[in-house]
Amino acid sequence: MAKKPSVSTKLFVLDTNVLMHDPSSLFRFEEHDVYLPMVTLEELDNNKKGLTEVARNARQASRNLEEIIGDEFGNLEDGCPLTVNGNNFSTGKLFLQTHAVSVELPMLAGSKADNQILGVVVYLQKKYPDRQVILVSKDINIRIKARAMGIAAEDYFNDKVLEDTELLYSGMKELPPDFWETHSKAMESWQESGKMFYRLTGPLCAGFMVNEFVYHEHDKPFHAIVRQQQGKTAVLEVVKDYTQQKHNVWGITARNREQNFALNLLMDPEVDFITLLGQAGTGKTLLTLASALTQTLDKKIYSEIIMTRVTVPVGEDIGFLPGTEEEKMAPWMGALEDNLDVLNKSDEDAGEWGRAATQDLIRTRIKVKSLNFMRGRTFLHKFLIIDEAQNLTPKQMKTLITRAGPGTKVVCLGNIAQIDTPYLTEGSSGLTYVVDRFKGWQHNGHVTLMRGERSRLADFAAEIL
Repeated sequence: MAKKPSVSTKLFVLDTNVLMHDPSSLFRFEEHDVYLPMVTLEELDNNKKGLTEVARNARQASRNLEEIIGDEFGNLEDGCPLTVNGNNFSTGKLFLQTHAVSVELPMLAGSKADNQILGVVVYLQKKYPDRQVILVSKDINIRIKARAMGIAAEDYFNDKVLEDTELLYSGMKELPPDFWETHSKAMESWQESGKMFYRLTGPLCAGFMVNEFVYHEHDKPFHAIVRQQQGKTAVLEVVKDYTQQKHNVWGITARNREQNFALNLLMDPEVDFITLLGQAGTGKTLLTLASALTQTLDKKIYSEIIMTRVTVPVGEDIGFLPGTEEEKMAPWMGALEDNLDVLNKSDEDAGEWGRAATQDLIRTRIKVKSLNFMRGRTFLHKFLIIDEAQNLTPKQMKTLITRAGPGTKVVCLGNIAQIDTPYLTEGSSGLTYVVDRFKGWQHNGHVTLMRGERSRLADFAAEIL
């Protein structure tokens, strides 16, 4: 006789899209049991062909199922333990639908897959009246149908990095008006290779992160970056002022405080990984390209600039049109062209011929690559720009960032309010994921750009529409 499942543990019925979104979701329900309707397995089978991310996930989910079930053909009624391959995180069991279930759902017509799954949930509720049976799906419509029928339904939250993106690390902190009174008791200050440093001790220093910007806008403006942090002591370095024309980067100067912070990170050879968040028109791509050109063509720190972005539809083939990889990516790279036009105009003394020569030189140093061919590559001494990074999943993000070899700088740009990928939300986007995981690492920097600098029309439109 099978051991009766405990009433306190829940029974989660998984929709196919959960497995196709995160194949390891089977192991994410801790002590609770997981139930897969036969329709889910059928849909998984229908989606396994192809080279898309969804098809890969479907195949991985099937492999996970095989590991869990193994050779236990007679034992499926009792459930298969999820503790396989040293996975001690989930102690529940996996149940598969082993016989036909016929439940009348008068509200729902036809035998659509979603309706069959709802039928299975209703059947399980009747079979286990004492247990909580919950449907888990990434599809809003099936959750609404379930609620209308009085069935408990939830989204799959395990992939969310943050519950609320308002809490996302912004990369900077405003200091209170009395900061110097409370923190200057044992202050040391010194200069080193033209930079000004302060060592401060006080209660606020405990909350600082390495490479976080701190600023104080009262009687004397003070903008600095945290270089070291230990207990209640921190070392601050005064940032370089890129708002002045004499410190311009490829003819571009910072127009506000956040842009100045971003340029400090982009021009710092010690920072290998940078994330810039901000809405349209905040200058993410322009600042990044200006600093990339300066460091590639003038300072020769990097050998070339590689620009890539997600071609939405994400991860699909870029087509069998004639042309090279660069030519096929060209339609997606309008943003790159627009910014290069601005950067070329900034050199007034060069004249028409000089500008044309510069333009040709720039063209030879900027490579446009498709994300689909990134696996297995290593970039040495390159400046890698990942545009529209909010459309990447955490797994795709890992694939890209691990391409970086010695001497490579990776910059991710994006706006988490503009996600075009199905099932990705602000909380589960790969961009949110890396901002949260990398914060505080000494070779990482992050800035959230606030103010649009495109034009008064664009700013007004962003605000009012």
